[in-house]
Amino acid sequence: MTTSILQAPDMTDHLDLLESHAIFILREVVAECERPVLLFSGGKDSAVLLHLAVKAFAPQALPFPVMHIDTGQNFPEVLEFRDQAVARHGARLVVASVQDSIDQGKVADPGPMGPRNRLQTVTLLDAITENGFDAAFGGARRDEDKARAKERILSFRDAFGQWDPRQQRPELWQLYQGKVNAGEHLRAFPLSDWTELDIWQYIEREQMELPQIYFAHERDVILRDGMYLAVGPFVEPRPSETVERLVVRFRTVGDANLTGAVLSSAATLSAIVDEISLANVSERGATRGDDKFSETAMEDRKREGYF
Repeated sequence: MTTSILQAPDMTDHLDLLESHAIFILREVVAECERPVLLFSGGKDSAVLLHLAVKAFAPQALPFPVMHIDTGQNFPEVLEFRDQAVARHGARLVVASVQDSIDQGKVADPGPMGPRNRLQTVTLLDAITENGFDAAFGGARRDEDKARAKERILSFRDAFGQWDPRQQRPELWQLYQGKVNAGEHLRAFPLSDWTELDIWQYIEREQMELPQIYFAHERDVILRDGMYLAVGPFVEPRPSETVERLVVRFRTVGDANLTGAVLSSAATLSAIVDEISLANVSERGATRGDDKFSETAMEDRKREGYF
């Protein structure tokens, strides 16, 4: 007796489907654009994106460089991981420095403890222009933020690098229009349909390496604005704040003075997957000080050219 196609068991894992679609997007953009670049923060999403890019073009080397926008306020563990990951995959690393933008007078210096996250936009747009990049792959996901949920897979930016959600191209039936007009560039988001749980399940399946701050460890922290901030060069305790030694981990990676830790004993990939499966707050909403105080913070920055 033959089995109907409709009755045949589905042997394709949902992670396989997500992986296949992401690889398809990576290849489509490279086929359409002349000078793509992969934006890499050293966080879990950009690590997955780099992993997928390596798979997409194996056994050849990556056909584009990896670019990090360095605010100067990164966790040292993340910078160490960035350098190791790029070296492991034999990729070319481009580092664009926010400090250079400050020194050139293009953005105002917020001071040694001031936030630099929003200043990245100028540095990013300058780096795209200087290097002639016409496409930039990013690891953003739609479940992270309301503004990111408005993104297309291919998000077009005008001649000034700005984003207008009303001017994006339709993407019906996963058909993408990758032609870039003169003066424009696009941002491509192959992980758009992934969730935080998908990311962690994929990392566990692929046994990927990550910065150690994603795993439970002891750290000196202070409680500020409802977040546990790691005490260090960019976070100094105020007179009213008490330093505590707690077991924490980070769900997301950003500037050290804006990224909060969560109390957690999850020290393995499987434990993190279990923890995230029960979470009811997004990682950015819970632990990113640059987002949590304004519902429009991310959209405002994206309109300016932020990734």
